[in-house]
Amino acid sequence: MRASLIQIAVDEGEPVDSRRRRVAALVREQSGADLVVLPELWTTGAFAYEEFGREAEPLEGPTYETMAEAASDAGVWLHAGSIPERDPEGPLYNTSLVFSPSGELAAAYRKIHRFGFDKGEAVLMGAGRDLVTVRLPGTTLGVATCYDLRFPELFRGLVDAGAETLVIPAGWPEQRRAHWTLLAQARAVENQAFVLACGTAGTHAGVPQAGHSIVVDPWGEVLAEAGAGEEVLTVDLDPARTAATREQFPALKDRVLGLEPPRHRGRPRAT
Repeated sequence: MRASLIQIAVDEGEPVDSRRRRVAALVREQSGADLVVLPELWTTGAFAYEEFGREAEPLEGPTYETMAEAASDAGVWLHAGSIPERDPEGPLYNTSLVFSPSGELAAAYRKIHRFGFDKGEAVLMGAGRDLVTVRLPGTTLGVATCYDLRFPELFRGLVDAGAETLVIPAGWPEQRRAHWTLLAQARAVENQAFVLACGTAGTHAGVPQAGHSIVVDPWGEVLAEAGAGEEVLTVDLDPARTAATREQFPALKDRVLGLEPPRHRGRPRAT
């Protein structure tokens, strides 16, 4: 399976419509790939909070239409990153879109963990509730977004749902780039799964982005890593390595916590 991660540079001076067209052209250029992945909130910038409301769109809005067409033209599975989705009956959501090679919507994932500590995304966006997996020929994708990377229980849930390859679009800041690399490798090792983590380049609302999109194998080895600027990172993966790793080192079979309610051995709480 050939995967291409398109690490998009978000320039605040570039109109969103122009960026959509430019990114669609980049997707079409990956016609030899099986899977193409875009970053989180690449239309607005992940830290451009004031743009979320202005640029929010319905699920089947302009980004959906442009990316569906690009996926079909290239004949690829496309994880189109995420958009600020405007639910006509609710709040905004940070929503990821996955398209099949025919341009059909295969899945939509509303980000569960919102970043901001009672500011920014945490108050402007609603929280998703559902885990999402997508079956591709040869592997099953588990879908997560950016800040989700810090919550290992989400990825355990995806593995329990059959995920073998974990795809994580992000708008990760340069200030915490060491965490980005560390956590991507940790999620790969503990879940014995490929991790495809695609970030943005450039600066979002004054926040320099980490770039350094990364592909990690089920043993935690880094197969490819981008630099800091806009770049297409392409790597050939053998999906069979996930099952082989889990068979050769069957740590997942020894799980205890999370499979049964934990037993509490402390003193009972006074009433």
